[in-house]
Amino acid sequence: MKIGILNSDTVQIDGAKDFGQYPEMFSKIFWAVDPSIQFQTYEVQLNNYPLDIDECDAYLITGSKASSYDNEQWIHDLKKFIQRLNKNKKKLIGICFGHQIIAEALGGSVKKSPNGWHVGVDSISLNINACEYGEEGEKYNLVFSHQDEVEKIPENATLIAGSARCPNGIFVIENHIFCSQGHIELDKKFAKMIYDFRKNQIGDQKHHHACATLSIDTDEHEIVNSLLKFLNK
Repeated sequence: MKIGILNSDTVQIDGAKDFGQYPEMFSKIFWAVDPSIQFQTYEVQLNNYPLDIDECDAYLITGSKASSYDNEQWIHDLKKFIQRLNKNKKKLIGICFGHQIIAEALGGSVKKSPNGWHVGVDSISLNINACEYGEEGEKYNLVFSHQDEVEKIPENATLIAGSARCPNGIFVIENHIFCSQGHIELDKKFAKMIYDFRKNQIGDQKHHHACATLSIDTDEHEIVNSLLKFLNK
């Protein structure tokens, strides 16, 4: 399988070079589950796209410091590409910003959360629609780092997981789109760097709590297993 990573950000945090950019982070977590997967990176911030959507078997949109509602040309272009992938039923994964921009591109909506930043390890629970991914009520711990949130999922989307803090945690569209607000790729040491870098934005109390939660075990490998089953359907 070949996954095209639609990279939507450039990490520019002191000390972060040891973790690589987002394409390297995603490659590492997928390879931990299936070393045979191939990856191709497309810098969508720089208008770099595949010449043919069949260059890859599936695509993945990364996180970003940008917002999906920003009036930037590359944001508009990415939404058009998402619409093209959806029209062609091409497999597509969205993580954090990817989750949000897919929702917006396909008729949902995104807003800045009135509760501010959602950071740290938090759990989301599968609902009755998630029978293919686990039992109703089953919880997954993931790393979160966002202040924008999906307010409304697309009309043809199915919500399969969420929480009080992140109601629209994971949604799917038919058998070709899977979106998660929680991160699967962030090493906890890198997450701590992000929280420290944004401490003034996050606030002291929330920052302290987020850092403390990083000692909690997370379930990114289980989510990657679910993603691979989804991509192979």
